[in-house]
Amino acid sequence: MLFLPELTTLGAGLVFFFFSLGRPSNDKVQKSAIAVAGLTLLISLLCVRSEGTLFYGAYQVDLFSQLFKVLIALGTLIILLFSANDAGVKKGLQAEYYLFLFTAVLGLMMLVSSIELLAIFVALEVSSFAVYIMVPMRKNSITSGLQMEAGIKYLLYGVVATGLMLFGMSYIYGLTGTTELAKIAPALSKVYTQPAAIVAILLVLAGFFYKLALFPLHFWVPDIYEGASNETTAFIAAVPKLAAVALLIRMTNLVTGPGMVIVNVLGVCAVLSMFYGNLSALVQKDIKRLLGFSGIAHAGFILLGLLTFQLTGYGTAIYYIVGYLMMNLACFLVICSISQGGKNVAVEDFTGLHKRSPILAITFTVALFALAGIPPFVGFTGKFLLLLGALKQGHLVIVTLAAINTAIAIYYYLSIVRVTFCTDDEDRGAVAINPLMSTLSVLLMLSIVVMGVFPSQFIDMAGSALKLIH
Repeated sequence: MLFLPELTTLGAGLVFFFFSLGRPSNDKVQKSAIAVAGLTLLISLLCVRSEGTLFYGAYQVDLFSQLFKVLIALGTLIILLFSANDAGVKKGLQAEYYLFLFTAVLGLMMLVSSIELLAIFVALEVSSFAVYIMVPMRKNSITSGLQMEAGIKYLLYGVVATGLMLFGMSYIYGLTGTTELAKIAPALSKVYTQPAAIVAILLVLAGFFYKLALFPLHFWVPDIYEGASNETTAFIAAVPKLAAVALLIRMTNLVTGPGMVIVNVLGVCAVLSMFYGNLSALVQKDIKRLLGFSGIAHAGFILLGLLTFQLTGYGTAIYYIVGYLMMNLACFLVICSISQGGKNVAVEDFTGLHKRSPILAITFTVALFALAGIPPFVGFTGKFLLLLGALKQGHLVIVTLAAINTAIAIYYYLSIVRVTFCTDDEDRGAVAINPLMSTLSVLLMLSIVVMGVFPSQFIDMAGSALKLIH
């Protein structure tokens, strides 16, 4: 039972490997992917209370890791449901696409349970290389080769981030003589003020900064979001960030007595992520590039929770990333629904959406309001709690700058809402959506509202999971 969610995902990858040897119909492949993702979610839920260690103590199964596995499986299933037509995936590569998708999910599930440096590295690379291959699988007719450029950039930037992380891991091993996180923490506490220890921790964190798209390892985001298919971008924008937050929380535990150098560096990264992301988003015309830059800003907010080095801050960061998952999925559901033939969607393509598809317009508006931090949605509650936690720890300057960034974000999010509701274009036809899409839209909106109005239940659950890793 301990490894059952991962085994299910591995089995799914093998199924699509055998599919790729033949030429099954796209419909059969798509339905199989949805069924397997649903099975993975079900098994993850059944195993949520499992506890134990595997692989000689390198792999920890507990409530913390199992909750993240449920979220990873849930996010993957929702993406598969609203992108079932695979409009952006190259014809004839659907089976291979799902093979690498489930391989990436396997790597992410392994990542949240890994508590040893080499296990973390292997899991990170399994997930990363699978996504590197998914990006160029977009149809050539849509982007004229832009997806290949995006794939190469993603690979090169990823290799650099991995190199930095490995260099930091080698320093940590040299300082502590072990690769187990449980033994590294007390050993580092004796030397955390030494320059080598500080550099080691920052270099290791750099690998997860890359996954979370935090400054200064954010440069890959806009080009990859634009070049990848809408389905792939939805996955990259939401699911890997769950695993990144889980590992960042585990890694920040290494700093048992955080020195001001680490705190200051994290604070600077958070603020620069917010300003760079929000200011760059102001001038974007492509909606995926805009969401990419805004994601950089949201990553800065998540870092505020980690800056506290407190259980409450970590719990709020988990709450916020779960809310961000729902907000992002709602946005990409609308993007995939109005995209014609898998093409990229510009901001102007939302013109008159309130008439063309009222349910999609409302879903998109709720998601954007939440991303902007407008009450009573989860984005507002999450930002408020993150800012409050940082303020209690004395980070007044950072909180003030974060509040300014919230105001900047409101401007460009509401400008899209204005296009959606306050402009008309008779040349654009109605957007047809099936009952499944309508149901998904309503469920995502409900999750955004319920999480915003009743945050304590979700934060308490996160707190219960966090107590197991401290």
